[in-house]
Amino acid sequence: MSIVAEKPQERTRHTQQGTKLTAIRVAHSEWAKLWSLRSTWITLSLGLLVLLAFGTIAALQYTSMTESGAEMDPEWAEASTLTLALFGVPFAMIALGVLGVLTASGEYTTGLIRSTLAAVPTRLPVLWAKAAVYGGLAFVVGTVGAFAAFLIASGLLSDSSIAMSISDTGVVRSLFGAGVYLGLVGVAGVALGALLRSTAGGISALVGTFMLVPGLMSLLPESWRDDITRYLPSNAGEAIFALPQADGMLSAGAGLLVLTGWTALALGGAAYRLRRSDA
Repeated sequence: MSIVAEKPQERTRHTQQGTKLTAIRVAHSEWAKLWSLRSTWITLSLGLLVLLAFGTIAALQYTSMTESGAEMDPEWAEASTLTLALFGVPFAMIALGVLGVLTASGEYTTGLIRSTLAAVPTRLPVLWAKAAVYGGLAFVVGTVGAFAAFLIASGLLSDSSIAMSISDTGVVRSLFGAGVYLGLVGVAGVALGALLRSTAGGISALVGTFMLVPGLMSLLPESWRDDITRYLPSNAGEAIFALPQADGMLSAGAGLLVLTGWTALALGGAAYRLRRSDA
């Protein structure tokens, strides 16, 4: 029986193939790092809890006002089962967005980013993997929470005048839209964390963009306000899951395009800095 020795070139090629970096391997690494943090479990659970709790509380509050016969505020009078069920989306957005920031900025704070970039010298696959892994996770949590909140709210409001079921036109689209919105917010959080490389700075930028800037629009002349406000990330994101669309609001498709554009802009800035500056 003859034994054929493996040539050195073949051994080198096999070794390189065994250690070759791929997008899947980088994503698997980011997945492992994400779940190794206690803050991941806590914040995702908080985001899901907020969706369920606030939707349930809003439905119970509406039922209580209806049974008491008291005059409702205009905002409550125009409510639907869907809007009440998704009452917690803006608050869940904060939790999931903040975790997105931490996903990227935490490595810069601890210095772990140096080891990560040493393992992935091309750098950009790290950013794409972080955004894809966490964005997908935020989408799943947001979608599950939205559907669960709606099922709870529809059960509580089944005997009311605003009763809705999941088979009603547009409901499923809207619930998935809420998940898409929260997923994109998660990606935007990752982008801001990687761009600013600071947890405090990333969170401030996220909260300011999605919550403070819309309020400042009231300072603008009324002739400008509507044309500008609808294209803000928060308002465009709300259009994705709104049912029906309010006057002056973008369509669901246009809102998705605008929010995706804002998110891509933040990712582009993060990619540029990652390529051009040291960790």
